[in-house]
Amino acid sequence: QVQLVESGGGLVQPGGSLRLSCAASGFTFSRYAMRWYRQAPGKEREWVATISSAGKITTYTDSVKGRFTISRDNAKNTLYLQMNSLKPEDTGVYYCNTWDDTNTYWGQGTQVTVYS
Repeated sequence: QVQLVESGGGLVQPGGSLRLSCAASGFTFSRYAMRWYRQAPGKEREWVATISSAGKITTYTDSVKGRFTISRDNAKNTLYLQMNSLKPEDTGVYYCNTWDDTNTYWGQGTQVTVYS
């Protein structure tokens, strides 16, 4: 079955960087677009970024443009999110996501905390 496992979260000061990873299994990773979402405490889950199946097309929510980079390694079945110039408002649980015609799939999430 589809499995998505995020890692790489942690505590970081404003201006710092983190690189999140999402290890995928149970499906043909290279055929599917992938997304990152995040959920801040007390808020709804929000979309962060999307990457096409081959990695050639990427899109970002406005608040992370120029700071975050989504990428993938289809040989390793792994999705990444490089986060630079982190801000306190980037704090939250980060999830990777994919979907097909019938289901949407989520990982368990990884916590990112940006503290002053």
